Amino acid sequence: MDYDLIIIGAGPAGYVAAIRAGQLGLKTAIVEKKYIGGMCLNWGCIPSKTILESAKVFEKTNQLSEFGIDGVDLEKLSFNWDTVKKRSKKITTKLTAGVNFLLKKNGVEVINGTATIGNDKSVYVDGKKITAENIIVATGSKPQKLDVKLEDAPKVEMEHLFDLKEIPDNVVVTGNHVSAVEMAQFFKLIGKKVTLVANSEYFLHGIDKFLIDYITKNIASNGIDLITDSYPSKYLEGKVIVGDKKVKCELLVNCNSRKAIIPESETPFELTERGFIKTDKQFKTNIPGVYVIGDAAGKSFVAHMASAQGIHVVNSIKGIKASFDYSTYPINMYTSPEISQIGMTEEMIKEEGYEYKVNQFPLSANAKALIEGSSEGFIRMLSEKKHGQVLGVQIVGKHATDMIAEAGAYMKVEGTIYDVANTIHAHPTVSEIYFEVGFDAFDKAIHM
Repeated sequence: MDYDLIIIGAGPAGYVAAIRAGQLGLKTAIVEKKYIGGMCLNWGCIPSKTILESAKVFEKTNQLSEFGIDGVDLEKLSFNWDTVKKRSKKITTKLTAGVNFLLKKNGVEVINGTATIGNDKSVYVDGKKITAENIIVATGSKPQKLDVKLEDAPKVEMEHLFDLKEIPDNVVVTGNHVSAVEMAQFFKLIGKKVTLVANSEYFLHGIDKFLIDYITKNIASNGIDLITDSYPSKYLEGKVIVGDKKVKCELLVNCNSRKAIIPESETPFELTERGFIKTDKQFKTNIPGVYVIGDAAGKSFVAHMASAQGIHVVNSIKGIKASFDYSTYPINMYTSPEISQIGMTEEMIKEEGYEYKVNQFPLSANAKALIEGSSEGFIRMLSEKKHGQVLGVQIVGKHATDMIAEAGAYMKVEGTIYDVANTIHAHPTVSEIYFEVGFDAFDKAIHM
């Protein structure tokens, strides 16, 4: 065999698995046909959050006088798309260079090209045959294509958003999940007229209904038109047809539900009903020695889960046996304010038949949030009544996507409301909302 492990795809699933494999002494090659870092580093997670951060700073300028900063003429302020793109590119370049360095440092061979999986543990890269005891497929996913009737629409895939010279005034974003909401808010924060079109049956599927209600109200209060009864079906005379509505559209952004990118294989992969590669609990496919991790397996669609799966599979190849825990991974939304969720939703808890309670504490009663001028939001904790075990946590607020990790730590060790209440937090910090909601769960919050 040429290698111990061949990995196809160099996104967060593939490159993390490759680095881990190198650390464990496996002779490893990673095959990537286009971008080291994959979608996440090049046009997904990192670039989209970078431009969102610029939009949030732009929005924050409206509060300058409130913070005692005078002399700024808000009428002269504008959002410089070219500069924003350059900043995003600079960050992406630095991160991808870091990934390349780590791959080289850990002895991983990077092979550029398109991979086809052969029989007998072989992979062909643009015709050249290489072999390995184990193969990991980490090819990711991409948004499903828009209806062919939208062929004439001024549409853009997220991969090519940064190719736009300028952003027009009337934007339609189509999609059902987190990325669609994030992009709709980005365009709104920089002053565009935005319509978000999502199919109601799957809008924010997997998010707690309480949060969906909050997000829906937040979208409306921000002046974003939300249509949840139909997909865009046609483009006619500068307008997108959505059900019985005609929406002015100068840019149609595709954030549709994702479709697996499946590499060619001499032995066909067994697929799920949704068209993803079918795997068992250890990410093994129907092809001996071939694993699938990340989006291509359809079990999750976030980079941190893809990376965790990669580490899990590599550890398994080295004989470290464990079950993979799906219960404590966070779902983050980098909107303004940020939104995050971990663990069970209230709907899941009811379905499981738990006796439970819900406790909530507002950021408006938190000193640091008031200091920062970002007091919109709350922490919401769901716990089991008998022993007080924390079942789920939801946070809305400026630092939600960072603070949710603390909830993950509690839940990983089956922590209780008493553990939450008795964890000392520095003052003033926004994270003090944890001990407040912990106290509220078994007695009374201190500052409410």
